[in-house]
Amino acid sequence: RLARMLVWPVLAALLVGCASRGEGQAYSESFDAPGSWGLSSDAAAHVSVADGQFRIEVFEPDQIAWGAAGRVLPESFRLKVEATPLAGPLDNEYGVLRRMAGDSRFYAFSISGDGYARAALYDQGVWTVLGSDWTLSDAIRSGMETNTLEVECRAGVYSLTANGQAVLEIQDTTLTKGDFGLYA
Repeated sequence: RLARMLVWPVLAALLVGCASRGEGQAYSESFDAPGSWGLSSDAAAHVSVADGQFRIEVFEPDQIAWGAAGRVLPESFRLKVEATPLAGPLDNEYGVLRRMAGDSRFYAFSISGDGYARAALYDQGVWTVLGSDWTLSDAIRSGMETNTLEVECRAGVYSLTANGQAVLEIQDTTLTKGDFGLYA
């Protein structure tokens, strides 16, 4: 079993923040350079931006790594990412982090290479699953296939869509602002 996992957002990231009156602002990332993204590496993982790719390599089983965009977004938003696992086991985890307060508090919207999805809150070292834990979804492409993930938030209601199909919806107002990131 290969313990190495690479995730590559093909489209990079496209973010649309929507104000309450329908006004919007757009942000997209080409990943031609790291820009404001916070990237890190240690013995367990390496996170980098190069050649139009955001790459996460995880070297140790049961570890996660991420990069944060360095942007605080409005309360209502839509974030769209295309991600492709390039190697490793199908029983993996990758997705979008939202409302990040550093490394200690954030929401994780996740899918796996074997077709499951979940939402969780990480708060001071404790993971709390929001809704059902690891729910199988036909919307998620299995294996080393590209998945388009979309997270939308309106007034504390979060919706996760995979490849244009609704996967899960949760409501939580524990965290109200913060950065966003990509992780595996």
